[in-house]
Amino acid sequence: MKYLVTGGAGFIGSSLVRMLVAEGHEVVVADDLSTGREKNLEGIAGDVELRAGSIEDAAYVRRCARGVEGIFHLAAVASVPRSMEEPGFCHGVNVTGAANVLEAARLEGVARVVLSSSAAVYGDSDNFPLTEEEPCKPISPYGQHKLTCEQYGALYTRLGWTEAVALRYFNVFGPRQSPEGGAAIPNFVSSILRGKQPRITGDGTQSRDFLFVDDIARANILAMTSEGGAGKSLNTCSGKGTSLLTLMEALARASGRPVEPEFLPARPGDILHSYGAGDRARETMGFTPVTPLDEALEQTMAWYAG
Repeated sequence: MKYLVTGGAGFIGSSLVRMLVAEGHEVVVADDLSTGREKNLEGIAGDVELRAGSIEDAAYVRRCARGVEGIFHLAAVASVPRSMEEPGFCHGVNVTGAANVLEAARLEGVARVVLSSSAAVYGDSDNFPLTEEEPCKPISPYGQHKLTCEQYGALYTRLGWTEAVALRYFNVFGPRQSPEGGAAIPNFVSSILRGKQPRITGDGTQSRDFLFVDDIARANILAMTSEGGAGKSLNTCSGKGTSLLTLMEALARASGRPVEPEFLPARPGDILHSYGAGDRARETMGFTPVTPLDEALEQTMAWYAG
């Protein structure tokens, strides 16, 4: 099979591309290399076709989609803080970009698109674990952008233009994740390896549903190849809420050194608690995470340590 992976030089995208190449597929990578890195494709660069360009350029996206049998759409500005600071810019990448991908699929006859969405669509709910029936009330532009992308995907599916499946990622972590995006674990790990205090915004009792990047990559492939899921949004999660204080303890075990965090004021737009129910993903496409948190943290720590 031949697939297009937008954002394929990024953190999650490069893990997906590696898995697709390992399975023997042809892969076209579309990436503007603003946050993605060619270095993320080291070892497989000769097995993929990298086409640099902007996801906001509809003609470029259509050229990349020509001749492929499925599209994995991961290109985005995946940052709540940046969406709060630059909502218009992020809308262009996140919403216009997704619309361009779906339209390219329609025009080029691509059978299925797997959209990368986010648990940020739910907002700050008190109903846990979060199920797909929970009302979506985003509290950040990023969450709204992802919800709009899901709605576009469902519309294209209803109209018979392509099949779109949206995966609602919770908190993904692992090798090749940049600390610059504001994600918790790479920042914590980087601080620990430098002998500095990891910084927690808030009191550390806030919880997240952490999932290893290889599990997310596998979920994408299942969403592409499973018969069900067209027009649906599926939680892609571990089903467990882990507080940042508990995460500190796990990082101490993985690093073999004591960890004493520094606490900072909470950020506007941040969600206090977020963990999901993965029943629908399991029933629809057979997805369950397989990497325990401690093992995933050990792999992540080893990668950052070099």
